[in-house]
Amino acid sequence: MPDLARVSSPPVSEPVVIELRGVRAGYDGRTVIDNVDLTVRRGEFVALVGANGAGKSTLLKVIVGLLRPYEGSVSVLGSAPGTSARRLAYLPQAETVHWDYPLRVEDVVLMGRVAHAGPGRGPSSVDRDAARSALGRVQADDLMQRPIQALSGGQRQRILLARTLASDPELLLLDEPATGVDPATEEQLMSLLGDLASHGRTVLVSTHDLASVMAHFPRVLAMNGGIVADGDASILRDDAILRRTYGGHRPGAPQHIADEHHA
Repeated sequence: MPDLARVSSPPVSEPVVIELRGVRAGYDGRTVIDNVDLTVRRGEFVALVGANGAGKSTLLKVIVGLLRPYEGSVSVLGSAPGTSARRLAYLPQAETVHWDYPLRVEDVVLMGRVAHAGPGRGPSSVDRDAARSALGRVQADDLMQRPIQALSGGQRQRILLARTLASDPELLLLDEPATGVDPATEEQLMSLLGDLASHGRTVLVSTHDLASVMAHFPRVLAMNGGIVADGDASILRDDAILRRTYGGHRPGAPQHIADEHHA
């Protein structure tokens, strides 16, 4: 789909972190996203928005390397997807995570340090310090010794984000990271992610909260089976773009839009 809006590219001095050309992808032979061209440079903070089944989660899975495209090329951190595990962190939607393991919060966050450990090694003091720091950044350090099963949905989401931060990645891919958290916590989390981007991390966030997008994100990808528009948050005020993104139904500005089908 041709873009209807586009912001200026980041300075060419910043290296390309993500590059997709002519990508078509989906599940079991069914196309979900098609003809996707995308370039993201280091330090960008990008929101993915769109209606149910628009392809936001599919795009993230292609970048992570969990989903191989039917057509097109994908480069992530200068190599094929899935080959830079230590430099990339992916936070899936909360409901795709199994919570029935007898783990403490600290154990879950330390999973983010696995790529940093040598073969057969347990967590080092550096790993534990990184886990404690990550929990503090999401204001959950008081939960460190709690069993993960005992936490509320919002608390669990903060722990998953802490696990992501503990890995100290160059590229963060987050699928609905604020699900289940209260507005104050969401504001804090988005500010944290924006700060990471300002210090050279690259952050892509799938979200249904248009108010948060308007407040925090310099770049927005509007999706509906591909990228409908790529620009700053002002594209969310453009009637033509909103019609193509939400299938003729313009959302109230701004409001939450549920993404029930998780494509």
